[in-house]
Amino acid sequence: MSLRIFSCLLLLFCLDIFRHEVLLGAQADSVLSAAQTLVWGPGLETDVVLPARFFFIQAVDGSGTNLTTSPGEKTFEVKIESPAEQFTRIWIQVLDRHDGSFLVRYRMYATYTDLHINVLLKNKHVAKSPFILKGQVYHEGCDCPQTSGSVWEADMQCPQSFPQIERDLALYAAVDPDRNADEIPKRFGQRQSLCHYTIKDNKVYVQTYGEHVGFRIFMDSILLSITRKVRLPDLEFFVNLGDWPLEKRKPSERIHPIFSWCGSNNTRDIVMPTYDLTESVLETMGRVSLDMLSVQANTGPPWTEKNSTAFWRGRDSRQERLELVKLSRAHPDSINAAFTNFFFFKHDESLYGPLVKHVSFFDFFKYKYQINIDGTVAAYRLPYLLAGNSVVLKQDSSYYEHFYYGLRPWEHYIPVRADMGDLLEKIQWARDHDEEAKQIGLAGQQFARTNLMGNSIFCYYYQLYQGYAKLQVTEPKVREGMELVEQPSDDLFPCSCHRTRVRDSAKDEL
Repeated sequence: MSLRIFSCLLLLFCLDIFRHEVLLGAQADSVLSAAQTLVWGPGLETDVVLPARFFFIQAVDGSGTNLTTSPGEKTFEVKIESPAEQFTRIWIQVLDRHDGSFLVRYRMYATYTDLHINVLLKNKHVAKSPFILKGQVYHEGCDCPQTSGSVWEADMQCPQSFPQIERDLALYAAVDPDRNADEIPKRFGQRQSLCHYTIKDNKVYVQTYGEHVGFRIFMDSILLSITRKVRLPDLEFFVNLGDWPLEKRKPSERIHPIFSWCGSNNTRDIVMPTYDLTESVLETMGRVSLDMLSVQANTGPPWTEKNSTAFWRGRDSRQERLELVKLSRAHPDSINAAFTNFFFFKHDESLYGPLVKHVSFFDFFKYKYQINIDGTVAAYRLPYLLAGNSVVLKQDSSYYEHFYYGLRPWEHYIPVRADMGDLLEKIQWARDHDEEAKQIGLAGQQFARTNLMGNSIFCYYYQLYQGYAKLQVTEPKVREGMELVEQPSDDLFPCSCHRTRVRDSAKDEL
């Protein structure tokens, strides 16, 4: 063998050893670190009581780098126990968000003392695990309100204010419960479906007007849930149970304060989170399958593997939806849109049908582009669309939900004209600017994760009621015809509220 050939072989051998060492080093760094992995969130706090508590895990490797892809669905194990109890009735789910982070949610069916939350990686405790929630950890059904609203807001990490609440309440220099109790039923009670609520001594009373009052269940439930958690001020207000906002008078006229699920540019209603979002918060890990937590674990394939088509499914509740389906037929390579139900334009079913089968909402995210188009009012699916990792093409609309004020076009979504005339153009823009479209989708997702989780929804309701109560110039009353909305009984797993005991003993001393 010549010296030259020997030198070449030696060089290749050395390079091979070097590559092997580099790979071993990279593998060592990519191994997850239990000590450096991050764990945080409201579900690790004793006093943050939610229907389903939740917290987050961010996987971190040996070099201190956050993972950006999933290390595997079963990577982390979470066990929750109470030393004082042999068995705990707690349902736990570890949801893989496929971006290197996990969402852990758990629903308690009883109240426990000194709850231990163990987060494990291959049987090794992660970060500061076990996390110990000291004292009484109340479950959703426990009637034990925090007497200090400011303490409760601090525990929940509520924002200082919500722009939409300030905007809505700014229309009213004062609110007169006596006048409203007389005038609002006369003005709206015959043609609309209303609930007249009074909160007195943290108890809920109601009277209904109109035929279709089934949606009262959502308001009853959120009011009972809030009053179990924090003491509300005495207040009296009317809730519109229909889709459309009601108060169309100008601010210069005698306007009446009406609470509605949805607002519009030509009405003056006070906007609340929608009944759909409200129910999804209350029934997380309960009777609903779609909520702001579950959707985060079902966002479809990675961006590069998604179908580059704009997707929509729904019912025929608006003319623009008919035009969308027609446009889809003309441009099937750009839009996949179809009806799952006909009701409003049933006579046109032959033109815009046939109907297609319902698609699981989680399957929407197989597509890069999600079309959000109004129904009878705003499309209440927008929070869930934002929470995915597709990008939303949102129709300009005169309707809005409680969180729209914080959304910005071209930052959180791609805007589309109200008549949908530029939809094809916007889809093509997204295709031509793939990375920018992806970043808009991620910004929308982060907005949803920050502003539309359960704790934020409770904060919004509470601050809305607090702000409204301050405007009242006469004493809220339990009116004739009102009935008490009873807290649900919890006979199987009753809780002992330490705050109630403190308050009762103080009364005894007096």
